[in-house]
Amino acid sequence: MTTIATTHAGSLPRTPELIAANAARAAGEQRPDWDEFLQAQVVALVQRQVDLGITVPGDGEYGKAMSSTVDFGAWWSYSFQRTGGLSLDTSMDWAVGRHLSTPGRLRTTGFVHRRDHQRFAAAYEDPTSGVMSGEAPTNFPKATGPLTYTGHDAIAADVANMRAALDATGATSGFLTSLAPGSAARLADEHYGDDRAYLFAWADVLREEYRAIIDAGLVLQVDDPSIAENWDQIEPEPSLDDYLAFTQLRVDALNHALRGLPKDRIRFHLCWGSWHGPHTTDLPMKDIVGTMLQVQAGAFSFEAANVRHEHEYRVWDDVELPAGAVILPGVVSHATNVVEHPELVAERIERFASRVGPENVVASTDCGLGGRVHPQIAWAKLESLAEGARIASSRLA
Repeated sequence: MTTIATTHAGSLPRTPELIAANAARAAGEQRPDWDEFLQAQVVALVQRQVDLGITVPGDGEYGKAMSSTVDFGAWWSYSFQRTGGLSLDTSMDWAVGRHLSTPGRLRTTGFVHRRDHQRFAAAYEDPTSGVMSGEAPTNFPKATGPLTYTGHDAIAADVANMRAALDATGATSGFLTSLAPGSAARLADEHYGDDRAYLFAWADVLREEYRAIIDAGLVLQVDDPSIAENWDQIEPEPSLDDYLAFTQLRVDALNHALRGLPKDRIRFHLCWGSWHGPHTTDLPMKDIVGTMLQVQAGAFSFEAANVRHEHEYRVWDDVELPAGAVILPGVVSHATNVVEHPELVAERIERFASRVGPENVVASTDCGLGGRVHPQIAWAKLESLAEGARIASSRLA
């Protein structure tokens, strides 16, 4: 009998106590027992995952500060406090300005100028529409000097907390998330003056975090929405060839950061951005899957429950997995408050299992659930994910 393993894409809801502690810490009022408090929070979180039936749990990104119940950016903004060579960006032009591309010379435009945002401007700007994109960026940094990794103590704490949780719960495997160079390099560059040099500088910085996670016996998940999401953030719409060339440099930088590290301990997460919008200008999976599979990873996580991408399971009719690789399709979505029925979850799992083999499928979530849906709903989705995997496992026996 094949038992379908289960996991998730990283972020999980923070407890009210953790959100309050993070807010106090940001205000310079860190609780004196912070280290012990955070570790206890992670241990309890992992225990809850194990109790639900999540077989490859994570730390919920609890070491990445989130001081609000709604947060779409903690998965990458955490890196600002772990990187030297950054200064406060008061203009934020890279995030809010309009930057047009020309053939062969692509660059991303500001978030509010995304092509999807332009098409549905009234919905995006109407606070009652249900379209959620998180708070507008305010105090992001820019690169003004040589980039260096300064997060050694922070990643050591993340690792120690996750190791303690595995020891306490008896879980045999666990993962931590880390940013990819392509996503990190969205910040403005006022030092390197060259895309390649800037991307590879980020690769050298983030490699230190990757190694710390793997050296601790944990699984590394590299988060990189940029390779798919950037498509919507280039205006006007580029040719596919231009876009894939633009993206290839980001994959090359990531592979530079991953060089020599064990592929069977690395998983790569692709998504089209977690904001709750129409996503009508998302790049089709068929156009990016080949680029994704060039990443030197042994597992590939991607959105497959989101209604804009659910139909794309058929891509795997024609795409062959690299030898030894597995896929982690999302079978519950961060983009809806509706809790997926376990039978639907099972059907989604079976679609992939019939195409790549059940032994090569790990049931997951589309994106992190923390900060994107209400905690009650997030945990119900994980419960449905685990139950759906049990149903699928019994049918695939």
